Amino acid sequence: MVSMPLLFAELPEPFRGAFDPEAPWALLGEPLDAALAEIAEPPRSISLFEGVFFRGDRIAIGEGTEIYPGVVIEEPVWIGAGVEIRTGAFLRKDSWIGDGAVVGANTEVKRSILLPRAKAPHLAYVGDSILGSGVNLGAGTILSNFRHDGGEIVIPTPEGQRIRTGRRKLGAVLGDNVATGCNSVLHPGVVLGRDSMTYPGVMLRSGIYPARSVVKLRQQIQVLERR
Repeated sequence: MVSMPLLFAELPEPFRGAFDPEAPWALLGEPLDAALAEIAEPPRSISLFEGVFFRGDRIAIGEGTEIYPGVVIEEPVWIGAGVEIRTGAFLRKDSWIGDGAVVGANTEVKRSILLPRAKAPHLAYVGDSILGSGVNLGAGTILSNFRHDGGEIVIPTPEGQRIRTGRRKLGAVLGDNVATGCNSVLHPGVVLGRDSMTYPGVMLRSGIYPARSVVKLRQQIQVLERR
């Protein structure tokens, strides 16, 4: 049996009963579809800035959410209360954004779950991923979700096993309070335990990483006289 790291202290109701600790990415399948299927054509009681573009009507938006000009949202998407979606963000269909989350300027979110208070605030790509509560993605973070050969995402484990996920598209599963440094790139199939962090510029390969990990990048810099 593979030992997964601690990830989430608590999950919101649409996902709580469906969570499989041995395959946390499974939330991106039927559980996410079921949560989004509940969206009909909800009335929107919030005021919107001009220049927000909705593609379709099945977009739920909670009270106190702010959506700035230049945002594009495709149905179906569920957005909780007190969310901030900044200029230029692109929320593609089949995404679930929890209460108090932030989707930043020019950030793209594709079929992902952002748990409450997760933040992707600057120039990020979040593809087929789960961000735990309190996650913060440094500017330019990429959660890559697709192999060049189009093959199934297979995750190597510390025990030397390989987990077949059954998914051709899978980004990262980040536990609560994970922080990535600026310009981090996480390869498809990263599971990073809660309270972990990556240094700026890290390229993290597919795998399972324990809770409270610090992933460092070591580089040697030479300063030469200009001629």
